[in-house]
Amino acid sequence: MTHLLLAAAVLTMRVDYYHTGNAAQEHFSLDRVVVEPLAWPGDPQKTIDTTARGKYFFEVDDEATKKVLYSRGFASIYGEWETTAEAKAMNRTFSESFRFPGVDKPARIVLKKRDAKNVFQDIWTARIDPADKFIVRAGALVSAGPLIKLHERGDPGSKLDLLILGDGYTSRERGKFERDAKRLLQTLFATSPFKERENDINVWGLVPPSTDSGISSPSQHIYKRTALGASYDTFDSERYVLTQENRTFRDIAANAPYEVVEILTNSEKYGGGGIYNLYSTVAADSLWAPYIFVHEFGHHLAGLADEYYTSDVAYLPAVEKTEPWEPNVTALLDPLKLKWRDLVSPGTPLPTPWPKTEFENLQKEGQERRRALRAANRPEREMNALFSEELARDTALLNGPAIKAKVGAYEGANYEAKGYYRPQSDCIMFTRDMVGFCAVCRRALQETLDLYANR
Repeated sequence: MTHLLLAAAVLTMRVDYYHTGNAAQEHFSLDRVVVEPLAWPGDPQKTIDTTARGKYFFEVDDEATKKVLYSRGFASIYGEWETTAEAKAMNRTFSESFRFPGVDKPARIVLKKRDAKNVFQDIWTARIDPADKFIVRAGALVSAGPLIKLHERGDPGSKLDLLILGDGYTSRERGKFERDAKRLLQTLFATSPFKERENDINVWGLVPPSTDSGISSPSQHIYKRTALGASYDTFDSERYVLTQENRTFRDIAANAPYEVVEILTNSEKYGGGGIYNLYSTVAADSLWAPYIFVHEFGHHLAGLADEYYTSDVAYLPAVEKTEPWEPNVTALLDPLKLKWRDLVSPGTPLPTPWPKTEFENLQKEGQERRRALRAANRPEREMNALFSEELARDTALLNGPAIKAKVGAYEGANYEAKGYYRPQSDCIMFTRDMVGFCAVCRRALQETLDLYANR
């Protein structure tokens, strides 16, 4: 692989910074600038993000000419946390990072955030001088073990480079990580549009050894020492798996060429997470790991929104319905300007009828059973049985002849029963049904793949 990396002459730079605030205000402060040990893995001709996605957006501008050298939209853990009840009561600080092709002249990083009208506004600027003696240039800052070639299809500069990281795997479980990663990749590459774009994707693996096997689950009073610090119970949601150890995560990931990251946790309880242009996670031993892997990767890679709305979440309802930036949900403020209008067949009513009341009644019953199982700390097999029962029922209900694969605007999405709409009655972003991505989600994923891979 070395010859591939040497083909790119541009260094990879990273700015680590702190994001502090609450529901009403936020502040930023520079932590450090790092030159990563590997060359920039991206296509030097595709440095500008044209997808218009993300709650945040950053640009790297040449200080002298003001020319934009690089840009990317993204979301963040802070961006989610500020919508929770906790953010109304206290301040918190999160570590975050920008990664970009290295600069050889002074540059400015300009961070933008969407306002109430969905327009990006500047909120912070940091100056970068490549001659600064305090830039960290120490090479690999954290050892992560040998790089594993899981799916190599060519020069990183011409491919989307996916890095799969293992967390909660001890040094003796390296082989298990490789088996887990290969098993889940089979599911990814069996799902459109990834199966059609398999040759546009490289997949690398790293599994830094953890002291303990498994990851923390505070709601079960389980605490583990792991390499990446991944844990269940993010935002007090028992199934939400993230790590908030951003510095460590970035230093470990820097040992591989990557643009996107999937973290496999060596755990069985249903769980995962995904944040646009940060990373996604999946509990590798869950019966539902294949579904979670693909669903959460959709969040991470293309900024797809959750289309479900009956599960418990930590986020507070929107005070005012505004058009979401995510490509697969809408507030339908103007049906004539529906963002996927070109995919809607003539004569399709907007909003589009579907068996919403029946679905909600069944979901209410299922959620009550689910909460009871978790409260009683019942074995995971009982939760799996409940989910299997729901899968068969929901597949039949949501894929009847009248609505199957019909693009429209189906009310119920983005965690809310009213006021937000999804493109089709069923999708992997809506249920655990094995239906794959809807037409709108597939298109959004294709657009992101095109941003990174040369066809």
